[in-house]
Amino acid sequence: MKILILCTGNSCRSQMAHGFLQSFDSKLTVCSAGTQAAGHLNAGAVKTMHEVGIDISGHTSDQVEQYLDEEWDYVITVCGGANESCPQFTGNVKHRMHIGFDDPSHAVGSEEYVESEFRRVRDEIRERFYQLYNDEMRP
Repeated sequence: MKILILCTGNSCRSQMAHGFLQSFDSKLTVCSAGTQAAGHLNAGAVKTMHEVGIDISGHTSDQVEQYLDEEWDYVITVCGGANESCPQFTGNVKHRMHIGFDDPSHAVGSEEYVESEFRRVRDEIRERFYQLYNDEMRP
């Protein structure tokens, strides 16, 4: 099963979702990309995922254009911007869905508050994607 997770920058939320889905089932082919890829991962996302034992530090922030001709079982947007500007795929997409999350990289305040926002969003992503995996993807 092939899954593509899209966000605007592909540096935070899509990377966390990518890491969780891959951790649920190593047989899944999971990729993530951005409609305006940042070209790097958000350090807070890497740190927050490391706290739950998932290393995303080797992931890359990729442009969605490199995936448009491929076939996907799922294309999932995780932010409103990517959902609104999702490009047309020339390959077959069986399921297109949106599961939106707040962007913790926009959190402003003390270091403790910003870290708590990354953890909150991380935990929401884990919960929603685990539910999706159990309901629709698990063999």
